[in-house]
Amino acid sequence: MKNETKIEVIAALEEYMQRYNLSANEVAKKSGVNPSYISTMRSGNFTMHVGDNDVDIADKYFEMVASLIDFKLEKTYWETVPTTQMKQIINSLESAKVYGSTIVIIGETGSGKTYVSNLFVRNYPVDAWIITIGSQDNLSDIIEKMCDKIGVPIEKTKSRTIRSLIKKLKTMRMDGHRPIIIFDEAEYMKQPAMCNMKELYDHLFGICSIVLMGTEQLTRHMDKMLKKNKDGIPQLWRRIKFGVRSLQAIDRTFKMFLNAILNGREIDNSVIRFLIENCNNYGELHDVLVPAMREADRTGLPLTENLIRTMLNMPKL
Repeated sequence: MKNETKIEVIAALEEYMQRYNLSANEVAKKSGVNPSYISTMRSGNFTMHVGDNDVDIADKYFEMVASLIDFKLEKTYWETVPTTQMKQIINSLESAKVYGSTIVIIGETGSGKTYVSNLFVRNYPVDAWIITIGSQDNLSDIIEKMCDKIGVPIEKTKSRTIRSLIKKLKTMRMDGHRPIIIFDEAEYMKQPAMCNMKELYDHLFGICSIVLMGTEQLTRHMDKMLKKNKDGIPQLWRRIKFGVRSLQAIDRTFKMFLNAILNGREIDNSVIRFLIENCNNYGELHDVLVPAMREADRTGLPLTENLIRTMLNMPKL
């Protein structure tokens, strides 16, 4: 990475810190870069003294900072498109954040839930967090992820740790913040974690917004537990049933994306037809179109259906 680019990254970082009133330690925690590296980089010095030698700070640390502040280091092939789903998600999250309410956002896979949530959280780096639920996560795993993101030490017991999280969030609200926690891929939550959401709701209603975000598998999973009268689930559902927000179906013509992303690029109709026939959602459109455009630029070849088919190991026409 050229020094000119590094200087641009640090200049953008300074603007970002000023805009959101962030300290260097907060930047270090959110970016994953060592605080001493952040301090040195901000001073305009891009080397660290190690032993008797001066060693260049690796490019990856500038890339980590650039990722945090959304500074583009390479040509952008994917544009943010204000789809109906994006508008629904942003409006729901903004309202929930203001009022400290608990909502459930349900949408098809590939409809932009994670992408839009990351855009939202980037605008609120101090008091908005995304906790991604894994298929193997138990309650302890989720609490540990929350503590890591929010900056709360893990106590000896889960109940004490949850109390510490609640106390931190209440303090933030009293200090003028409006915290919001988004649990992405919440369809993977198991029953104990669901019950924990009920406890968080009871303590944080009007203080910190809790958002469960997932596919229809989330509501189907909860419905099954309701029918079996699983412990804590009826109580949770009673609290969130009127907070469910279902996203509109994906526009599988992809008209808005194709107009924005392919603007100025000469292609024939067979490419558009191929994308519409083979991509089921916005995520799949991204996974096909972005690598294809990169390859076309790298090779100087036109973006054709056969180029895409070659990349995907599909028979050529």
